[in-house]
Amino acid sequence: MVCALAKVAGEDVSGAQPSAQQLLGVPDTTSAFPGIDQLGGGCRIDPTVSVMRFGERSDVVQLGDAVSLYAQTRLVLGDVTADPCVGIRIGARTIVNVGAYLSGEGGLEIGEDVLIGPHAKLLSAGHAIDEGDVVIARNRITRARIVVEDGAWIGAGAMVLEGVRIGRGAVVAAGALVRQDVPAGMVAAGMPATLVRARRLDAYGGSDASQASGWRGVWRRWLGRR
Repeated sequence: MVCALAKVAGEDVSGAQPSAQQLLGVPDTTSAFPGIDQLGGGCRIDPTVSVMRFGERSDVVQLGDAVSLYAQTRLVLGDVTADPCVGIRIGARTIVNVGAYLSGEGGLEIGEDVLIGPHAKLLSAGHAIDEGDVVIARNRITRARIVVEDGAWIGAGAMVLEGVRIGRGAVVAAGALVRQDVPAGMVAAGMPATLVRARRLDAYGGSDASQASGWRGVWRRWLGRR
C-alpha cells in the first residue's frame, strides 16, 4: 500500500500516463482547497479532508509540491490569531494516509518525503491539568511545536505529543506513543515509545552507510544512559 501510494505521488519514470483504473482510491489533484492557504503544484486532497480554523491569517496552512492528503484527514488549528506558532507546513511529496489527525495549534512542521500512516495523530497542543480550574476545559491551552524531518515514517495509529522532534529518516512504529524526541535514523516503538534500534542502511553503501554508522553511535550512547 505504501509503495503504491509513493509511486502515485511521484513521477512516472516510464513516461506512460496512468489510467483512471490505476488511480482508484487516490485523490484528484487540486490547485485550491478550503482552509489551505498555499498549495504547491500537483497536490492531491480528498474531498473528505477537513480543516478546522477561525480568525484571519493568510499563511497558516502551507503545502509543498505533490503533497497527498487522503480521506478523512483532519487538520486542526483553532484560533489562528491566538499564538504566532499556530500553523501547519507540509513539505513536498509527503503522503498523509486516511484518517490522520494533524494539530497545528502549537505548530506542526512536516518535512519532505514523509509518510504519515493511517489514523496517526500529531498533537501539538493540550490543556493544562495542574493549575487553574478543576474543569479541564476552562484551563489554558498548552502549545509546543512538533517537527517531523525529511524522510521519516510515522506508522499507522501512532501518536506524537506536543514538543517532539522526529529526526530525518526516523521510524515511529505503528501504535507507538511518542513523548520524547526520536533521533535521525532511529526506530521507536511502544507505549510509551522507546528507541529499539538504528535503521540498517549499510546495504545501500555510500553516504547512507556512513550515516547509519553515526546513528548506531547515537543508539549506543542512549543505551549507556539507561
